[in-house]
Amino acid sequence: MMKLPLLALVLGSLVPAAAMAGPASDAVKFFYTQGRFVGDPDYRDRLVEPVKKLFDQNDAALASADGLPCIDADPALDAQDFDDAELARTLKLSETVNGDQAEVTATFDLFADSEDASREMVWSLKNIDGRWKVADIASKTNGWRLSALECFAGETE
Repeated sequence: MMKLPLLALVLGSLVPAAAMAGPASDAVKFFYTQGRFVGDPDYRDRLVEPVKKLFDQNDAALASADGLPCIDADPALDAQDFDDAELARTLKLSETVNGDQAEVTATFDLFADSEDASREMVWSLKNIDGRWKVADIASKTNGWRLSALECFAGETE
């Protein structure tokens, strides 16, 4: 009977340390709970380039004289409005990990019984020092990629 725990111990020691940091999906799920905005400066440590720079530029645009943001919707939702309960009820995450890179696909509905309410978002992540960080977000539903957005606020020529 002691063979199973020994086998689990041996197999567990073969798992790379980065895998012990937890699934990449947890890093994405964080932004789908409690109405968290991906670009919130409080969560900037969860981002890496190129999206970190984009949100820094967005902050500069908001602080500029005209105060117009580069990003006017929540990239995690591909929308401005949503029903938190419906999002929580329908959220499904799947991940593919390849070394220190991961792709997490999030599918969910923004509202119940509404046309055009379903979303499919693809998150690109990088494992940095044992933590999964967001490098990019793309909407399969509406065909855009956050890293392709240009925001020149705060840049000097």
